[in-house]
Amino acid sequence: MRSFAFNLAYWVLSIGYTLAAVIAALAPGRKATGWIIRRYVKRMVQAMRLLAGIRVRYRGEDRLPPGAFILAAKHQSWGDGFTVYDRFEDLAFVTGDHLEKFPLMATVLRKLGAIVVNNCGGREARDALKHRAADAHRDGRRILIYPEGNLARVGEKFRYRSGVWHMYRDFDMPVVPVATNLGVFWPQEAFEKKPGVATLEFLDPIPTGLPKDEFLARLEAAVEGRTAELVAEATGQPVTPAVQVPTPDELRRAQTLASASGAS
Repeated sequence: MRSFAFNLAYWVLSIGYTLAAVIAALAPGRKATGWIIRRYVKRMVQAMRLLAGIRVRYRGEDRLPPGAFILAAKHQSWGDGFTVYDRFEDLAFVTGDHLEKFPLMATVLRKLGAIVVNNCGGREARDALKHRAADAHRDGRRILIYPEGNLARVGEKFRYRSGVWHMYRDFDMPVVPVATNLGVFWPQEAFEKKPGVATLEFLDPIPTGLPKDEFLARLEAAVEGRTAELVAEATGQPVTPAVQVPTPDELRRAQTLASASGAS
């Protein structure tokens, strides 16, 4: 019943606030739209607590540096965006272009100044990330990115993409790794929710100036290492490193190649 009640509230809140945000988008600037979305996020976090029984505990906010920075977070749950966005007043975020398939959502994303990139990656995605992130950086906004680019199951990880390093290098901004165990309680996009106390933790910032390979290795070690510890904390199981698996795009490409080879 908890899961049903929460999912019902999820759709009612999402539809209602999206319509309100579209109307607010008619006003100049993003202040009105941003206010609506922040109210939506707060109501969703509240619904997670009251209906699904998932309370979110935050750690490490004292580690956040002053000024603009990049948040590079683990992505286990559809609820991740709500839990991070709820802690910041004007957060820019990187999202896949799948959300633009919904006309109303595309309008809201543009108004919010979201950084929308092609889910498949490639040069086009890198160019979009560079130019749209530059707008957010110029405005002094914090930027949220999920370096894996996909929702991962608990205990799994995807290859960390280089887009976060390009922003880190181009904008000379520190990167704050973010670990979480929310996926234990709200796995990916699953209907069923498990009540409990989820933790989202901001880790020590990675200072500017590191070369690409060193930066990505340090980021992945921080996010995945602490996430494994948080998962163990929530489940009572031993700390188990995540296993790297192919991304959905990599699987599709492999299947296409296999089909082509079979046909020939």
